Amino acid sequence: MRGLDGGPDGRPHEGHHGVSGGGDRYPTGRRRPRRTVKAASVTATAGLVAVGLSLAACSTGGTGSRDEGAARTDEIAAAAPTPSASGTAGPQSAERVDPIALLKADPKIGQRLKSDLKPCVADAYPVDASYGDLTNASAPDVVVNVMTCGDAVGIGTYVYRKQSDRYENVFMAEDAAVYATIDRGDLVVTKQVYAKGDPVAYPSGEDVITYRWSGSRFTQHDWVHNDYSRAVGDGAEPTPAASPAD
Repeated sequence: MRGLDGGPDGRPHEGHHGVSGGGDRYPTGRRRPRRTVKAASVTATAGLVAVGLSLAACSTGGTGSRDEGAARTDEIAAAAPTPSASGTAGPQSAERVDPIALLKADPKIGQRLKSDLKPCVADAYPVDASYGDLTNASAPDVVVNVMTCGDAVGIGTYVYRKQSDRYENVFMAEDAAVYATIDRGDLVVTKQVYAKGDPVAYPSGEDVITYRWSGSRFTQHDWVHNDYSRAVGDGAEPTPAASPAD
């Protein structure tokens, strides 16, 4: 109840048509004319000679090419664009509340549940609390789920919305095996469905109901029913062990 380098096959990426980057091909795979390659090689040789003479001249005084290199680095750094701050808002801080105090002070909750609401161990209550934006209030809404101590089965779910300086109960479901969560601004309530003879740990299915805030209250937006299989996974009921032979 409680409670979401290289290619994909691990090989390095290859260039277009299976040819690595560079080489003697354009990206389309066409081979360049030989005369172009020869002319390019002559031009590259002349360029290398010119660069060598320039570096020799710079090395005769001062720090030579080091000063030249440092200056280029500074210019590139100055010209680099400054990354802008992300426009996406980060996680919002939630004002923590005492869910036990909310439940016990809630006039909409019956006295029987309040009397049964006791710690399971020491001061640990079987209560979950979630915070999020469900009603566009000035403060995060609070979803409180109450469960049983033994098997953590939900017995009640409540939504509290802050108005002025207090929290008001705007939704409640006190059904067996019920649990609510916040999903991208929607309230999603899950109710386990039991057929006759189903043990608590193995319900036959579930109803998943989605609610949305409509100004002053929650209205149902979607409903899904799921039937569980008993033949696979955790849905299969355990088979009793055979008694040892006498």
